This record gives sequence, structure tokens and C-alpha cells, in this order.
Amino acid sequence: MRELLVDAVFVANWALLAHVALFHLVTVLLVLAGARRVWRNRHWRGVEGHDETFASPLTPAVSILVPAHDEEAGILDTLSAVLGQKYPAFEAVLVDDGSTDRTFDLVAERYALREVTPRPTADLPVDGEVLSVHRATTGDPLTVIRKTSVGRRSDALNAALNHARHPLVCMVDGDSLLETEALLQVSRPFVEDPDNVVASGGVIRAANGSLTDRGTLLEPRLSRRWVVRVQVLEYLRSFLLGRTGWADAHALLIISGAFGLFRRDVVLEVGGLDPLSLAEDAELVVTIQEHLRRNRRPHRVVFVPQTVCWTEVPESWQVLGRQRKRWSHGLGQLLWKHRRMIGNPRFGPIGMLALPFFLLFELLGPVVELVGLAAVATSLVLGLVQPAVAGAVLVLAVALGVLLSATAIAVEEVSYHRYGRGRDLLSLMGAAVVEHLWFRWAHSWYRLRGLVAALTRRTPVWTAMPRVGFAADPPSDRLVPVRP
Repeated sequence: MRELLVDAVFVANWALLAHVALFHLVTVLLVLAGARRVWRNRHWRGVEGHDETFASPLTPAVSILVPAHDEEAGILDTLSAVLGQKYPAFEAVLVDDGSTDRTFDLVAERYALREVTPRPTADLPVDGEVLSVHRATTGDPLTVIRKTSVGRRSDALNAALNHARHPLVCMVDGDSLLETEALLQVSRPFVEDPDNVVASGGVIRAANGSLTDRGTLLEPRLSRRWVVRVQVLEYLRSFLLGRTGWADAHALLIISGAFGLFRRDVVLEVGGLDPLSLAEDAELVVTIQEHLRRNRRPHRVVFVPQTVCWTEVPESWQVLGRQRKRWSHGLGQLLWKHRRMIGNPRFGPIGMLALPFFLLFELLGPVVELVGLAAVATSLVLGLVQPAVAGAVLVLAVALGVLLSATAIAVEEVSYHRYGRGRDLLSLMGAAVVEHLWFRWAHSWYRLRGLVAALTRRTPVWTAMPRVGFAADPPSDRLVPVRP
């Protein structure tokens, strides 16, 4: 019996070592590719290129879709940022998805809404009843749809798609702030390659703790809460380097639902957003690529790292846990639905690289970590591994993780320098250590619960995140709006 246990422990230890080594190898390659792309983008023509896009007759009009459920804390700031975009032609379509607070009342008062006769431009199925459609009488290109909520963000977005009028649609969360030229930046790939680009995404950053004024972010600052600081670091690493690397490999799996631009005709062609998915943003991107590859149609999904959307992230462990459980549950749904793509060369890099990576390291990662910890503990009890060796391996794993995070911070500082205060950079480095000593294990627990929910086919539940709104300090002469 002891021999079987020892053999099982050895197998588990080697499996854990291989898993960790492969994960860090792929991550390093992604980070290097992402850093290379970000560095090259430093020489991008910047404002000159923005002006060309703004003046070009080929720049397509955009419908900005904003689903909102109980967003009274920040909806006016979000709409100010949306309607303040420097872009030649756009409209905003806000969906009040059964809000029980003053979301609609605040918008109706600010923009003097008037009820109009609905004139849908598409007929995607929507489960929630559309109650009324309103237009702003203040001269702003704003349409507001009121509907009953069925607890799914995708249902609100499909309702917005049914009333959108322009060839591109940009999906923005109701707690987000777009920088003034964000739409110009993220739409530029569509101008440069209109025949092939079907989707484009930008960077999402945490706005918690930053100074804002009426929808304009004045000065990025870090929150005092460590749970927020670690998320800031996560977003830097994931968006600035990870997704940039995946895009370079033509294997981008996710464009964040908080800020993504799509060709409307292709979105309608695949039936809109999946109403039952908890990962509707990734689900849409994968579905589009699967559909186009099956029909042998050339396409590109791109990522623009200099484009920034600021959003509110969870400020408590309880809310963060619900969010990460939902993400993991949604990832399990996505991988099961598209299981025939995994490892299938017909679907190119997304089938051969991205989907296997997310299956092995994102979805099953918590299971491997749990089994690995049990194997290490058993090895120590049986005397198969010396405590000094186990400690050295642990220190090495933490050091590698901190090094990757430090790389993301360095790329951010050299390329964009968003956080001007030295103490913010020191706090981010502290968060890199806190993440691997504490946050990582809590995060793995949340992801494991999401995996269990996916495996047991539990009914998907989309839970709204409590909002605190954006910080609003009186602007001083030293504070100027952040420019991309």
C-alpha cells in the first residue's frame, strides 16, 4: 500500500512540476511577445494617426451599446465619457435593464428624454420585455431602452443590437470611463483593414481610487485596498502583455465585455450574444472565429494596447469571489460548447494554442494546484522530500511570478507612465508579492467553485456587482485629463 502511495505521490509531484514549468514557459513567451508589441507601439504616429482616422471618409460610424442595471452611482459619468468621444459619427444606445434604483431617472433628467416609437433594425431574440424607447432632446446622440431584466447582460446587449443603426458596435459596461480618443484608437484597425478585421479590443484598467470629474479621469491613483491593488496588477499583466501576445499569435480568445468593438453584421450573423453564457464576451469572440473558419472566410481579431477604458473593480473579497466564480463557470461553459475546436488544426492557433491553454491552466489550474499541494504535503510527511527542497521550489515559483508582474509594471512605466506617483509603483510591487502569498490561493478557491458549478451544469446566474461610483475631487491647476 505504501509503495502505491509513494508512486502516486511521485507521479503527482512530477505532474505539478511539468504543469508549473509549461505554464511559466508559455507565459514568458506571451509576455515577451506582448512587451515587444507594446514597445513597437511607442513609435506609433499617435495624435497624427488619430487625426487621420478622424478625418478619413472610410472611418465607419459606431453604435456604443451600454447595458445598465442599478448603475446610478456612475451612469452619468459613463455617459459623459461615451458622448464626449472624439469620433466623426457615433450614437449611444443605453439599455436600462430593469434597474430598481434611480438609473433611468438620472439619465432622463440629465438628457431630457422623450419617448419615441421603437424602430428596430434587427430581430434578435430578447427574453426581457422592451417597455419603451426614449431619445435625448438635448442634441446628444443618445437612445435609451427600458426593458424588464432576466438577470443576463447578454439579453440587454441583444436588445441594444436590435436598435443599433451603425456598421460597428462598441460594447461598454455601465461602470466604465472611456478616454476621449479611445474609440478612435480601437477603430483604427477597421479603417486600415476593413475587409478582414471583425473585432478589436483595448486595455481595461481599474479606476478605483483615481480622481475623476464628470466622466473624465484626471489622475490615475491606486486604491488603498490591497484587493483592488492586486486586481490592478492582474489587469496590467493580462491586458497589456497577455492579450497583446495572444493577438500577435492570432489566437486572441477574449475581448473584454467592458470595451470591445465588433462588426455588427458579423455579430448578427452568428445570432448575437449567447443568452445562457456567463462569459458572453469570450463566447462571442470564439463563436465568430469558429463561424468564419468553418466558412473559410479570412478574418482578424486584433488588440490595441494603447486604448484604455477605466472601470470599477470589486472592492471586497465577497464580491470578488462571486465575480471570479462566475468567470470560471462561464469559461467551463465556453470550453464545453466549443470542445470540438480544442486541439483541432482546422481552427488554427485558437484551436491549437489558446483553447488548450485555457483548458489546462485557467479552468483546470485550481485542480492541479490542489492535487499538487496535497502531493507536496504527503511527500513531506513520508520523508520523500526535504523541507529545504520544498521551500526552495516554493520560493522559486513565487519569484518567477513576481518577476512576470514586475515585467508588466516596467513595461507600463516605460511605455505609458500612467501612474506618476512613485508610491503607486512601490504599492504595485508590493501587490506582486501579496498576490502570490495570499491572493492566488483565494483566487484558486473561487475558480475551483466555478469549475464545480460548470461540471454540475448548474443554472447560470449573472450577479450584479455593487457600485460605489467614481471618486470626484475638485480639479486643481496641476490636474489635467489623462490623454492616451
